[in-house]
Amino acid sequence: MSLLQMLDQLGGTKSGSLDDEITAQMRYELRDGLYRQLPSSRIAELLRIDPARAKREVVAVLEQILGNATYQGLGTDKRNLLLQDVTDLVVGLGPIEELLRDDSVTEIMVNGPQKVFFEREGQLFSTGLCFADEDQLRSIVDRIVGPLGRRVDESNPMVSARLALGHRVNVVIPPLAPDGTVLTIRKFRDQVFTLDELTEIGSMDGQIAELLRQAVYDRQNIVVSGGTGSGKTTLLNALSVEIPSGERIITIEDSAELRFTSHPHVVRLEARMRSSENTGEVTIRDLVTNALRMRPDRIVVGECRGAEALDMLQAMNTGHDGSLTTLHANSPAEVMTRLVMMCRFGMELPVSVLNEQIASAFNLIVHLERHADGKRRVTQVCRYRSVAGENSLETLVVWSKEHMAYIWADGGLL
Repeated sequence: MSLLQMLDQLGGTKSGSLDDEITAQMRYELRDGLYRQLPSSRIAELLRIDPARAKREVVAVLEQILGNATYQGLGTDKRNLLLQDVTDLVVGLGPIEELLRDDSVTEIMVNGPQKVFFEREGQLFSTGLCFADEDQLRSIVDRIVGPLGRRVDESNPMVSARLALGHRVNVVIPPLAPDGTVLTIRKFRDQVFTLDELTEIGSMDGQIAELLRQAVYDRQNIVVSGGTGSGKTTLLNALSVEIPSGERIITIEDSAELRFTSHPHVVRLEARMRSSENTGEVTIRDLVTNALRMRPDRIVVGECRGAEALDMLQAMNTGHDGSLTTLHANSPAEVMTRLVMMCRFGMELPVSVLNEQIASAFNLIVHLERHADGKRRVTQVCRYRSVAGENSLETLVVWSKEHMAYIWADGGLL
């Protein structure tokens, strides 16, 4: 039985750790026995060079130790659980390793060593899992960020990074987090959702999927808006899948989360934060400017959040059609306001000029919301109109909570 199966049986509220099966003392005795045969310095070296080999050697030594008479009374199932737990402790991410392996878990949240939560299908659950202490949690954090060339300490108490699997990691340590280190891991599927799959799970209906598919094919500029965790990146990736294979795509992100498993011509660019010496920063705006020199057919910006909005508008209005991006906003109407604000970070231009540029640049706004039950859904699709200097927002389709169905405007076709 896996740890998460134990969690499910316990309703996700009680401890799913091995403390219910064996004592913590036995766990750490096994770990110490491992270190006597395979020193921690050797394990650290293997983890740096070849993590898979490190795990194989650790498992082999642990299996040998568990074959001793000391552990025979535990039974096979308990010994296997003990083996997994100590392996995770030594070469994995400790108590949260099983959560990381579970594809149904979309986010892992550690609020100090004693509180671990996870998200599944948009709902939050308390696991009851915990770290031994703050030191163990910090060692796990170092194990995460170390191979990425990052460090977290008092001089650099906040770190955002990306795991090899593509998962997004954020760490905040004391004194900024007075209750203990806060670790957040947002997971992403190995395979991206397609528009058809999003339709199947209820994020949109077939008509909207076809509208969006046609908009991508027609090289319309699309902004995907919504709040945190509403599914913006998921939809952006689904739209990117629809880009014809004969086109060159340049993706620009803070943390490379977009996935292109089948498109033959994708160039991925990732921003870089300044170093501890306060040098080497490369911003999204820098990358957008550079991408225009790379012969792009499509520019896909993972999230537009600053002065790069002005460069994007200029690109869209000078022949780079078919661009895609996401933007934090509570409604399609707020998208215009936020874009104006971000453009003014880059250059002090009259609001009327920026409004006109925005209306002519973006063709569609696709807005998503996460509902109370955790479901993420497209709730509006709109387009901007600019007639005689007057901008208007035309709603093509809206989700009606009252009717629990989509309502289309008359003539709401591309």
